[in-house]
Amino acid sequence: MKSNNKKPSFCSSRPSNRRVRQSSDSWRGKRVFLTGNTGFKGAWLTIWLEALGARVYGYALKPNTDPSLYELCRLDKSTKTVIGDIRDAARVKKALLAAKPEIVIHMAAQPLVRESYRAPVETYSTNVMGTVNLLEAVRSCSSVKAVVNVTTDKCYENKEQARAFREGDPLGGYDPYSSSKACSELVASAYQNSFFNPADYKKHGVALATARAGNVIGGGDWAADRLIPDIIRAALKDKKARIRSPHSIRPWQHVLEPLAGYLRLAEMLYTRGPRYSGAWNFGPDDGEARDVKWIVKRMFAAWPEAPGFIIDKGYHPHEAHYLKLNSSKARQELGWIPRWHVGQAIDRIAAWTREYQNSEDMREVTLAQIREYTSAV
Repeated sequence: MKSNNKKPSFCSSRPSNRRVRQSSDSWRGKRVFLTGNTGFKGAWLTIWLEALGARVYGYALKPNTDPSLYELCRLDKSTKTVIGDIRDAARVKKALLAAKPEIVIHMAAQPLVRESYRAPVETYSTNVMGTVNLLEAVRSCSSVKAVVNVTTDKCYENKEQARAFREGDPLGGYDPYSSSKACSELVASAYQNSFFNPADYKKHGVALATARAGNVIGGGDWAADRLIPDIIRAALKDKKARIRSPHSIRPWQHVLEPLAGYLRLAEMLYTRGPRYSGAWNFGPDDGEARDVKWIVKRMFAAWPEAPGFIIDKGYHPHEAHYLKLNSSKARQELGWIPRWHVGQAIDRIAAWTREYQNSEDMREVTLAQIREYTSAV
């Protein structure tokens, strides 16, 4: 989509074009089965895995946004993707067995809180039984050595206390989405105890972990009812964005932050086995948790020609007011450390969307941001 004088522009520079840096060739040639690869996070992870030399086999629904990062980056041309529903157990199993992966990363989900109020049955069947179907398929696939089940920071029982959640805190969930992700955690725990028990690792050879990330933001997110995409959609139409819950606090982070954690976790599961099983938090530094209004103002600072915003005072279903993650476990045991603070993340979103407005090659733009991220200290 070409830019014109009516569209707001972004104030940020294009990322560098240095090569993707990595500590080893540990991903080169690895067969990775990635569910949900047509979504926002899945597309970013696919591009990164391909840059690392992995062979990615996707399983997902067709992209449900227009535009979509998956299509903009032509991932249908580079990735072998089975278009299917994670609730279709037979199809999931067939696709997994055909791929013969060594590593499985499960990201297919109904990922939106507000959508879960509109479609609770679909949310539970996708997020709970989808996890069951995937892990059942893993039981039948002898090539799999490592599994990462991606859930969310919202899986915890949230009593709105001013403290960061740790992995051992009780699971819960006020709304169907949060509850379904807590259930997915319980499913993974039950399968680990029953079928992939660390004590029997020499027999089954599968190391399983779950990953809980904070609110992710990044270029190419076009989902409905999400803050940054709502701002971008409104501004591209030269309209003011409608903002809800301006004082709600979230652990915002660029999408590459948790993806780096997933990659590191999967690598450690593959190389060192069940020592790295269990739950892992991936969230920003303590001082990076911000309220919605701060994020909105920072976004418009990066995009000064945008029309601004108004507070939507209509009825909104319940969403947690305060969320924060303690990620000290990942820092200490995985060596995972966030690289971009939230302001830098917003600047990258502005830069990415500027390139999109100018009809640039979005696969190359996305790769350039991955290179920039991996080069950061």
